[in-house]
Amino acid sequence: MDKQLHGITPGPSDIGKLDKTGALGNISETFVLEPKDLVSFETAWNWQKYWQKKLFIERDLPQVVWLLQHPHCYTLGRGGSEANLFFDPNGQSPALYRIDRGGEVTHHLPGQLVVYLVLDLLRHKKDLNWYLRQLEQVVIDVLFELELHGKRIPGITGVWIDDCKVAAIGVSCRRWITQHGFALNVNCDLSGFDEIVPCGLKGYRVGKLDSWLPGLKVQDVQPLMRKSLCNHFGLKSLEESFNPQLLRIQNDN
Repeated sequence: MDKQLHGITPGPSDIGKLDKTGALGNISETFVLEPKDLVSFETAWNWQKYWQKKLFIERDLPQVVWLLQHPHCYTLGRGGSEANLFFDPNGQSPALYRIDRGGEVTHHLPGQLVVYLVLDLLRHKKDLNWYLRQLEQVVIDVLFELELHGKRIPGITGVWIDDCKVAAIGVSCRRWITQHGFALNVNCDLSGFDEIVPCGLKGYRVGKLDSWLPGLKVQDVQPLMRKSLCNHFGLKSLEESFNPQLLRIQNDN
């Protein structure tokens, strides 16, 4: 393992396993999971890899989306440059993960709503450009509900308000099944972004929603995000769709 980066273990320590027995309804649907506590990046990535692997084997299983928050950390996409880091990647802190999504370096921390999607694009559209534009539109629709004007900048993936980037997007896709997703800054401390060149975009500013809507919190935005995701990808709330006894925490042998 590269000592300068935090390694990712090969398998999950735990994940909600969707039991196909019982009152599951249509197993081709998509479910949203919303952990109440902060989730480490390593744990969230293991969840995604686990479910992507399950979908490789059983393409009719439900798709899964997570809405969550991370502790303070940084992630660097495949091909990302350490020249965009203003801290020593050989040090023990801050946590830095080199991962398999597209894009450059970004920052995760409490007060930022992170959305991870393990979707089978064969059920939607086999077009990654379409998928990225859909993710942008999900965020733009949320901002519209908050009476904020979100916009795209041609040639740059993400969502902006005025001249500030408020949502960063980075995905990976294997055999048309996605991982990773996007992060929307709500009421987070932006000072950690001073330690990097966010998304490798020099000269651009990072923003957060409570700069325009003081007092706004993640819990205010999360229901709007769930609604927007449902409109675009047909999500179902796990709590509304499942008997909680059907959700098991275990590993496959």
